[in-house]
This record gives sequence, C-alpha cells and structure tokens, in this order.
Amino acid sequence: MKKSDFLSGMRATVLGLVFAFQTPPCEGVLRAADVKPGLKLVAGEFVSPAGLIPLTDGSGKNLVWDQVGQVYLLAKGAPPKLFLDLQGRLVKLNEGFDERGVLGLALHPDFKRNGKLYTFYSAPLRAGAPAGFNHTARISEFKVSESDKEKVDLGSERLLLEIDKPQMNHNSGRLAFGPDGFLYIGVGDGGEGNDVGLGHPPIGNGQTLDTLLGKFLRIDVDHGSPYAIPQDNPFKNGKGRPEIFAYGLRNPWGFSFDRGGKHELFSADVGQDSFEEINIIVKGGNYGWNMREGFVCFDPKNPVKPPENCAEVGADGKPFIDPILAYKNFKRFAKDPEALGISVTGGYVYRGKSFPDLQGRYIFADWSMKWIKGEGVLFAATRPSSGGGTRWSLAPLELGSHPQGHVGAYVVAIGEDENGELYVMTNDSNQLVGKTGKVYRLVPM
Repeated sequence: MKKSDFLSGMRATVLGLVFAFQTPPCEGVLRAADVKPGLKLVAGEFVSPAGLIPLTDGSGKNLVWDQVGQVYLLAKGAPPKLFLDLQGRLVKLNEGFDERGVLGLALHPDFKRNGKLYTFYSAPLRAGAPAGFNHTARISEFKVSESDKEKVDLGSERLLLEIDKPQMNHNSGRLAFGPDGFLYIGVGDGGEGNDVGLGHPPIGNGQTLDTLLGKFLRIDVDHGSPYAIPQDNPFKNGKGRPEIFAYGLRNPWGFSFDRGGKHELFSADVGQDSFEEINIIVKGGNYGWNMREGFVCFDPKNPVKPPENCAEVGADGKPFIDPILAYKNFKRFAKDPEALGISVTGGYVYRGKSFPDLQGRYIFADWSMKWIKGEGVLFAATRPSSGGGTRWSLAPLELGSHPQGHVGAYVVAIGEDENGELYVMTNDSNQLVGKTGKVYRLVPM
C-alpha cells in the first residue's frame, strides 16, 4: 500500500470510528522533525526475548530475559553473558505457542548495594492447587553471587508469592518498582477467553476481589514475612485481597512508570477479539474487564456483540475507568484500516535524549497484524492538549529502517535503559522454537 493511500484511508475512517466505537483517531504517521528513528541490532540468538531493564549500577549494561528461562547480561561490544538460568524451575513449556515462562524481572531500588532482584516465572502446579489447574506463577527474590556480581545465586531464592493459574495463557507477569519503592505486579485473568470457564467465577476474575487474577498488585518487599502490605493499599482493611492495587484487567502485557512528569503508571491490556487498549493505572481503579473492552461494553457470552444495556459500574459499585486510547483488533475488523494489530505490547513514555520530538510521547507496539506472520508495528501516542479531553491520539512511528513502523517480526516487548533510550524485542515465530529472537535499540538515522 502506498503511503498516500494509507493516510487517506486512515483519515477517511476517523469520523465514523469516533462516533461508532469511541476510539481515538490514528492520525497518519508520526515523524521526528530533526532525526528519524531506526532499529539497530544489539543482540540475537534468543528464542523469545520478553523484556529488558538496565542493570542500574552505572555500568551502562542491561539485562534481557528470554521467555524460555534465561536472563542475560548485555554489555556494549560483548556477547550476551548468562546472568540467571531458571529453565530448571519452569513448568514444561510447549514447543509451539506458549505464554508461560520467565515473564518479569525487576531490580531492587537499592540493587547496587544489596544485589536483590525479583522474578515472575511459571512453575509446575504446586501441591494443593485446585484440581485441573495448569501451573503456579511464582514471584521470587534472588541475590547476586557473593563471588561474582554478574551472576545470580540460584540458592538464594526467597519465595514471596504463588498464584495458581487455571490455564496457560493470560499471565502478564510484568514487574516494576514504583517511585514509592514498592513492587508492582501485573497478573492476567487466568486464561482461556472471555474470563470464563474453569477457575473463573461467574462475574470473572477481573471483577472478583478475592482473587489476585486480573489485577495489579503492590507489595512491600522490605518488610514483613515474606512481604508487607503498603498502608494505603485500597483493600488493606478488607473487602478484597490486600495485595490488590487495581483491578478489571485481562492481560496487562507490558507496564512502566513514566520517569518524568507525574511518574504515572502506564499499562497495555491485551483485548479479546475487538479492541486493544492502553491505561493509566491508579490506586483502586477498576478498568472494566470482563464487562468492558476498550471504550465499549462487553458480553462474555457474545464477545463480538456489545450488550444493549451497558454497565457503568462494577460489581462493587465503583465506576469503570476508561483507557487513554484503544484501537480495533484485526481479528474482528480485518478489512478496516483502523484495525492496527491483534495483541498490544506495552511500552514507555519516552524521556531519552536521542529524539527530542518524541519527548513525553508513549511509545508502544502491537505484537503483529496477523497470527501466522510476524507483522509487528510501533506506535507513538500523544497526550491531548490542555482542555482536549482525556483520550490520547496515536499514529504509527515511522522508522528510517522500517517503513510506517512495521518491523517485519513479532514485537514481544519494549525495554528502556538507564538513560531513557528504548529497545525493541522481536522474534520471527509465534512459537517457542528456534533462535530468531533479537534485541534492537531505537537509534537516530
């Protein structure tokens, strides 16, 4: 498709899109005025690189974790060095498509001094878990080795939390420490579809406050045994699990704190069949799943037809919080130019120095336009101007190396280094096979 045709088609559908689906417009292609971003290969030979974070010791090194079990240290000009190997502690992964594995990694805010780090990984189903469940998610603390600061001591594992999962998918598993020093944990709704079935109560896990599934959790890893509950957690004193920070999520695949501005918590939430969304997560917020998808009402018994009577509040009586943006899913709207992908991949508010025109914009991705072929695309979302409402606009991020943001692979994750520069992690397969996983850095071209 020619760029002019692409832009015309996008603009022609904006008005109908806003009125019919209440989603923000996709306004052409975002360009940086002075420099054009491009993707520079940093490392390869991964299976499915699921995230990247800085080592936070001033060395400029980064950590990248491969979903199949390994965490590697990346240093400029050097091959990846094995930092932590959890493969032996994982549930047996499928050789085909699988959403389990090592899914999250976060370093303690005082990592340089105490050497503590935290992982979210998919372990075999624990004894005593509900019958028929699939596996148990583990959130654990580890420490680096006393003899080698670039290697983790496997024997140092301290189990913080276990969450039994009814199905293998919708795990989330992302981790990050907030500016308040507490550990935030994204947890999917348990799996399958529509938040129904084995392990899903009648109103869905997203809306049920006595389960950790479909939630954002917040815990204090520096106090308590094995952790403490922050004093202002919304359900610390009852009416829900005390670990819960926010709820009504389906599968928050990628979240991050803005290192500038108000340090807001941004999170993707992968949709069912119709809409993908980005949220700003606030304490006690109910984000609607499985009663809403994007800005539209949702019926788990008929997922492609919104109900006539649309609920505005959850089972607890609290109003739903809308996303800041949503876009159509290619699975349902295959012939619609506003269908931009099938699975949103969360990113970061850009605060680096390489691209001044991207400052303050939220850079994220969609895993792929199609299931059977890697056609991931990068986007930039822009906050509305003062008085312009709450919905952000988005556009494909034009890359000098990849036209209109299309990277020609599945975009598994976005990462951020110590200087606020961004990385894109891809693979060429929708299965956990081969060694096609790559890590790219977003660089000026």
